[in-house]
Amino acid sequence: MKLFLRDHLSFIILYIISMICLPIVIHRLDDMSNHYVYFIFLAILLLAILLLFRYIRRKKMYAHLNGKGLGADDLLIHHPHAPVEKAYANQLQFIQSLFLSKEDEHKDFLHEQQLMISHTVHQMKTPLSVIQLLIQTNQMKEPSLLLEWQKVKKECDKVNFSLNQLLTYSRSSQLLADLKIESISLKSLVQEVANDLKDYFIEMEVYPKSTIDEKIFIYSDRKWLRVVLYQLVSNAVKYGEKKSFVLIHYENGQLWIKNKGETIPESEINRVFELFYTGTKGRIQGEATGIGLYLVKKILSTLHHPYKLSSAHNETIFMIDFTGRLTAAK
Repeated sequence: MKLFLRDHLSFIILYIISMICLPIVIHRLDDMSNHYVYFIFLAILLLAILLLFRYIRRKKMYAHLNGKGLGADDLLIHHPHAPVEKAYANQLQFIQSLFLSKEDEHKDFLHEQQLMISHTVHQMKTPLSVIQLLIQTNQMKEPSLLLEWQKVKKECDKVNFSLNQLLTYSRSSQLLADLKIESISLKSLVQEVANDLKDYFIEMEVYPKSTIDEKIFIYSDRKWLRVVLYQLVSNAVKYGEKKSFVLIHYENGQLWIKNKGETIPESEINRVFELFYTGTKGRIQGEATGIGLYLVKKILSTLHHPYKLSSAHNETIFMIDFTGRLTAAK
């Protein structure tokens, strides 16, 4: 109640002044009906004085509220004068301090979560490496069980891929802090990815075909762009037709990755970049995680490499535009 009265004090004063002045004016005038315009003038004058006084006191606040800043300091009311302004300013300061403390807690939680994921993944990779070594050893010792050991190896490869994907997802939260833009030979980077996936190419009977010139160099982050290419090429293999090729082509500053296979429905083209969205083919095969293309989108957006996914006539094409990140051909 006190705050309400203090905030409306100027209106109360205006009302009291009006109650005092009007009877005096009426008493001095002979005929009230003949001087009605004076009453209107007096009332408007008093109201104008009040509004001018309130505007001058709150001018800085109005200018601040009309600003377009979105920083943390813009939550505060600068130089409050009126009682209600001071009350709001105190509340907003409390809210801001609470927000900052919660933000710090959230950052600490994310950092702890990232460390936990990283530690867990590395802990799991050690026994997985031992299992893979045992598979290689037993394949040579027991040729009769070769087919069974190959099945075990395939499942181990899936686990290893998922662990790497989880680790990459965890580290992507610090993507900006980890960037290192440098000149990269695009052909050598594509060859590295193809070599890493050579067993997968053989297993799926889908093979890479690159036509990138050795003189093509681009500016980007080698580590994160490698993650993008690995994900795109592995997807092209996973969903490609048997006995077909994954074509990797570069032209006019754009990298094209094409594969022959089932067409992605038009309704899913944009949704495949959403986190955990697996699409129709992913649900049928049951192997998709819905993380890979989300990481691709996040990394390429951070690197400022425009991209486009299209699919029609049993052909799927992913394009990455490097026109803004080219160096002179060497």
